[in-house]
Amino acid sequence: MSEEKVLKINKISDGIVIDHINPGAALEVLSVLKINGRDKLTVSVLMNVPSKKDGTKDIVKVENRKLAKKELDLISIVSPNATINVIEKFEIKEKFSVRIPREVRSIIKCSNQNCVTNSKEPVESSFKIEIEKNSEKFRCHYCERTMDIKEVRESLMK
Repeated sequence: MSEEKVLKINKISDGIVIDHINPGAALEVLSVLKINGRDKLTVSVLMNVPSKKDGTKDIVKVENRKLAKKELDLISIVSPNATINVIEKFEIKEKFSVRIPREVRSIIKCSNQNCVTNSKEPVESSFKIEIEKNSEKFRCHYCERTMDIKEVRESLMK
């Protein structure tokens, strides 16, 4: 490929690079992180780029942004194979893979409309994650309703 036909994305000086996002899921990652373009952050999004490891992948770069534990949990649900690179002064300061936690609080909405977490009571949602046949099931601590990963992702996008 000739040099002028290659799109180059500049390095970021400080911020995060979320790599190995499932192909086509970069916009979901931006959504769960509530990055919408009106927040004045410089964001680079690469979708369906070639990857030796994954075939194709998405990448999100966000300048001057850090991630909280809750946000890492959200990314792990949307794209369980994602890796996080923390960038400081143009160098990778830290690199790690996200992991779906065993329990999540206050980030998933229970699909059972009669669950106490969907009432006016001040109760935060709590789910245990159970692995069954290489797929995750999310069980509500209060009503015992289980949700599959597709239902959970849909609830995150609301």
